[in-house]
Order: sequence, then C-alpha cells, then structure tokens
Amino acid sequence: MRHAILAIAIGAALAGTSASASAQSRDSEIQTLKAQIAELMQKVESLEERTDAQSDVNIDTATQLDNIANKSVKVDTKGGIKVTSADGKFEAVVGGRIHFDAYAFDRDIANTTGTSEFRRARLTLSGKALGWDYKMEQDFGAGTNLDGLRDLYIAKSVWGGKVTIGHFKPYRSMEELTSSNEILMMERPYASATGLFNGRQFQQGVGYQRSGSNYTVGVSAFNLRSAASARAEGVGASGRVTYAPINNESSTLHFGGWASIENLNKGSADVSAVANYAGRRGPSQSIGTVTGASGDTITAYGLEVAGSFGPAFFQGEYVNSTFERPLGGDQDLTTWYLQGSWILNGGHKAYKSATGVFGSPKVGDKGVWELTARYDTIENKDIANREVNSTLFGINYYVNPNLRFMFNYTKGENEVNGDETGQYALRTQFAF
Repeated sequence: MRHAILAIAIGAALAGTSASASAQSRDSEIQTLKAQIAELMQKVESLEERTDAQSDVNIDTATQLDNIANKSVKVDTKGGIKVTSADGKFEAVVGGRIHFDAYAFDRDIANTTGTSEFRRARLTLSGKALGWDYKMEQDFGAGTNLDGLRDLYIAKSVWGGKVTIGHFKPYRSMEELTSSNEILMMERPYASATGLFNGRQFQQGVGYQRSGSNYTVGVSAFNLRSAASARAEGVGASGRVTYAPINNESSTLHFGGWASIENLNKGSADVSAVANYAGRRGPSQSIGTVTGASGDTITAYGLEVAGSFGPAFFQGEYVNSTFERPLGGDQDLTTWYLQGSWILNGGHKAYKSATGVFGSPKVGDKGVWELTARYDTIENKDIANREVNSTLFGINYYVNPNLRFMFNYTKGENEVNGDETGQYALRTQFAF
C-alpha cells in the first residue's frame, strides 16, 4: 500500500514538473513571438515614414515639373520654328520659302532669253501678341527693303471673323488668294496679279473676313499703292463670297463670286493689264491701260467654280472688267481659265474652308505625283485682235510636305503679232 502511494506521489511530482516545464516553454515562445511582432511593427512604421517622405518628394517633384511645363517657354520645330511664351499670350513662328526656277524657250517671233532665277526667296515672321495676330514677310527674290515686302499686317478676331490692317492681298480672285506654295502651275492665270491686276498683288488697307465650315465672306478697302510705290490718293475696294455645298474628306464642290473697284486719283500710277503669254520672263502683251492722270475707274466682276473629287481636281474663273478712259470710250476686258489635275498614286486636293481655296494634297512616305493642265485667255473686246492665249501642261512631284518639284510647258499665242513662243520651266520649291 505504501508502495502504491509512493508511486502515485512520484507520478504526480513528475507530472507537475512536466507541466511546469511545458508552461515555461510556452511562455518563452510567446515572448519570442512578441519580440518578433514588435520588431516587425518597427519596420512597418519605418517603411510608412519612408513612404510618406517619398510621397512628399513625389508631390514636390510633380509640382516642380508642372511649374516647369507651365512657366517655361515652349519651342516647337515641326515645320518651322515656333516659340510660345509660358502664359500663351505671345507666339512667334519663323518660316520661309525658296522657289528656284529655270527657263528655256522654244522661240518664234519674240526675242527671248532662257535663264534661271530665284522666283521667290521669302523669310516670314508671324505669331500672336496679347490677342492680336501679326505677320511680316520679305521676299529677297523680288528686291530689297520695300520692293520685296509682301504681307505686313496685324489682325484681330472680332464679330465672329477677323479684321486685318496693313499690307495684304485684297479679297478677289480665287487663284490669287491661293498661296504660291500651293498653286497648281508655276505661275497664276490672267485673272490675277499675273495679268488683270498686274503690279497690284498687295495693297495697303483694311479687311474683314468671316468663314464657316463651307463658306467665306470677305471685304477689303485699300489705297492704290503698294509698300514700294509712290504715295497716291487712289482708293479701291473688293469683296468675295464663297460657298461649298459639298465639303467632306473625299469630295468638295466650290462656288464663288467677287467684285473689285479701283478709283485712280492724284498720284496714282498708270494701271495696265499685262499678259506674259509664254510664261515668266517670256514675251508680254499689254491688253488694256488706264492712265493715272485721267483719274478713271477700273471695275471687275468674277465667278468661280472648283471641285476636288478623289484624285481629280478642277478649277475655273471668268472675269469681266471695264477700263474707263477719258477719250476713245471705255474698254471691256474678259479673261477666263480652266485648270485641272489628276493625282496618280492616290491623294486628294485639300480644301481650306477658312479662306475658300484649295491647297496641296497630303503627302505620304512615297510622295505624290500630279499631272496638271490649264487653258488661259484674256481679251480686250474693244480693240481688234488684242487677245492672247496660253495652253499649259505640267507635272508636280511632292517629295514630302516641304519639298516639291514642278515642270511646266507653256504654249503661248499672241493674236496681235502672231507670235507662238513656247517655254519649258522647272521649279525646285522648298517651304518651311
């Protein structure tokens, strides 16, 4: 019995010892876990502090980048050179164009000389200043100082349109208002400053033009002097309206009409319509003249029709003009042309709805080839046989949006003396 009691006591002691050891082991493990948790918490707090600090750095960096973007001058070199102030209130764009021509003549009666020349060598500065637009353009190929001055004006958007003040083209003749970088042939037809408005391409005055997605309305009043000519009291006015009932990405149909009046007065030079019927630097023929001393008036009315449908393009104008004369009666001049093109490797003539004229096709990586043709005529109906005609064929190769090569063949016919001189002409054109 005593042995049994002893065994029980020993077992109980051993059990107590085992339980005590087990409890001590658990306590040790718990303490170890607590220590590990505390260490992890310290690391988490440290990481949170670092994250908050990094966030502050990121926010500060983003703020600095935003300040740099919004408070620094912006420069863009696509096409030309464009500089814009940080607040967007000032902008300056530098551009230019180089038209280098070479001519050779198929001589008939007139004495002509083949040559080469810089037809245009222009440097242009344009932009914005405190809500006003400005443009200054000098053509070094036309002369120095005022002789070569082209556009020089300031303009302001008002009443849903734009007012222009300075030296610019009056709103008349579709092809005249088309940029020389985008005209179809190397020279414009007779319904422009290349014929009817000879020597009167840019005038000093004021104009207003408004446009929408398919219309334009423009009026201008001007002095009968260019920047380089003598002071004159002669004045003129013109207006042009266009409408495109069809105008989408692949098709455009355009109609237009315009009128011009030029009233010569004290100091006005003689005004003439002159046609270079076999191309530039070729023979010329005077069609009609009004003397400045007479103080008489020249009026002109024109109609336009044009269209671009896929690769096909056509454009024509008909103009009737009256040259008043103090003696011998007034003289009526008419001129019209029809020109067109076909883009060989896919493309479409773009329509500029803001000005109501057509531009160049969009040029891809492979360039664009364009066949061109025009028939052009001008006549003085009150003088027998005072008429000249020109037939032109050509091809344009647009290498890229900046570079174009042009070839024209012009066959002229002068009814006054029977001359039928021809001209071969080549142009290298670069614009930026």
